[in-house]
Amino acid sequence: MISIKDKVADCLVRAGSTFREDQKEAYRKAIASEENGQSCWVMRQVLDNAIVAEERRSPLCDDTGIPHLFLEVGKNRSVSGGMMQEIIEGVAQGLRMLPGRPMAIMGDDYARIDQSGGLDPDSGALRPSPILIKPVDEDVIRLTVLMLGGGPAIRGITHRVFHKHNVDVVIAEIVARAKEGVSKLGCSPCTLAVGIGRSQFEATSLMMEAMAKGRYDEQSEFEKTITDKVNEAGIGALGLGGNHSVLATFAKVGPQRASGVRIVALRPCCCFEPRRASVDL
Repeated sequence: MISIKDKVADCLVRAGSTFREDQKEAYRKAIASEENGQSCWVMRQVLDNAIVAEERRSPLCDDTGIPHLFLEVGKNRSVSGGMMQEIIEGVAQGLRMLPGRPMAIMGDDYARIDQSGGLDPDSGALRPSPILIKPVDEDVIRLTVLMLGGGPAIRGITHRVFHKHNVDVVIAEIVARAKEGVSKLGCSPCTLAVGIGRSQFEATSLMMEAMAKGRYDEQSEFEKTITDKVNEAGIGALGLGGNHSVLATFAKVGPQRASGVRIVALRPCCCFEPRRASVDL
């Protein structure tokens, strides 16, 4: 019987080295319809790289990413402290197997902020972000591992939008912010991740859930509208111009409070993201 630690380690390696089938198909469709030759060439290279990475179980990018964990727990299931520890150990094991780039900064609070403590040479020393846990109706304990890179984090933003009782106002603000982020990111075509909630924490959590659950072949009208409007900017792959600055938008809208603002979290995921894989524990 495969241990939880081994399952998590394998899941992390798959997340860091593999495009899902809907992701591959999104690239194939974009390549087939792209009119800009340079952008088309870039997207072919990204897809070819992904296929080789999957065959070799090697990282999709030299920025191998910070592990972010999304845990779904069925109402008839329970999670123990021991299971949580096995998950953390599995992450460390997976980072060594991938291998992850050594990115853990050593030292106290000050040393970690200014990087004076130096880097731990052990890939497995990189701690994952706090685990996001969500109750679900399914009879499962399912872990999704997301390997999130630094570039999209730099270009991501959480901000308030004065909605004026009009969804189009919110969409227009998201599109404006996304165009700026995509144009400065460089590693495009992007996948936009959007969470809309009642607080910064909730909006960011919803954005993470959108990355964990979104599909390229299942786009809501809200998601497709954002994608189409950002693509009108003609930024293209690597900023070279073209029809495909964004392949898709993954959006999650949560409960909203009666107020004049909506809190929106936006992440322009790079051409390899969201790097993710799931496993039932």
